[in-house]
Amino acid sequence: MTNPDLIRVGRLLGPQGVSGGVKLFVIGSADQLLAVQRLYVDGAGWLRVKDIQQHGPGLVVFFGGVESRESAERLREKDVFASESELPALPEDEYYYHELRGMKVVTPGGETIGEVRDVQDAGAQDLLVVRHARGESFVPLQAPYVEVRRGREVVLDAPPGLLGDDADE
Repeated sequence: MTNPDLIRVGRLLGPQGVSGGVKLFVIGSADQLLAVQRLYVDGAGWLRVKDIQQHGPGLVVFFGGVESRESAERLREKDVFASESELPALPEDEYYYHELRGMKVVTPGGETIGEVRDVQDAGAQDLLVVRHARGESFVPLQAPYVEVRRGREVVLDAPPGLLGDDADE
């Protein structure tokens, strides 16, 4: 994707049922997509969302023009994007994962550690990919030693060894 307004929001897993539904693995909260009217699907372009339903931790999406299990199958393993301008505004204490990319990572004392390169889903929890002087490290986003200050920085009170430093130092 080259359009800077497009934000990757998930990946289509495959058909759900026989009437064109497609299971969507969502990056972040599924709630953010419940009101979208269209999504960009890699290789298929913009598709109108006819219906979208909660399904376990993800969603089932029904697109205009996708009326059968066979047509839904063609969307399997495709990345899905939304226009940032069409995503709902979030409360002050919440954020979209794409907003974290490029954010400065600092210690509680304000010393710069590095920056967030990416956010990855690791199954049980999401991980920040933090680029720092010693390379890159995965940092559990939901850990008690991580504080996101929306629009500003990520404060990381990292335990010894998390960022590749020696735990004995």
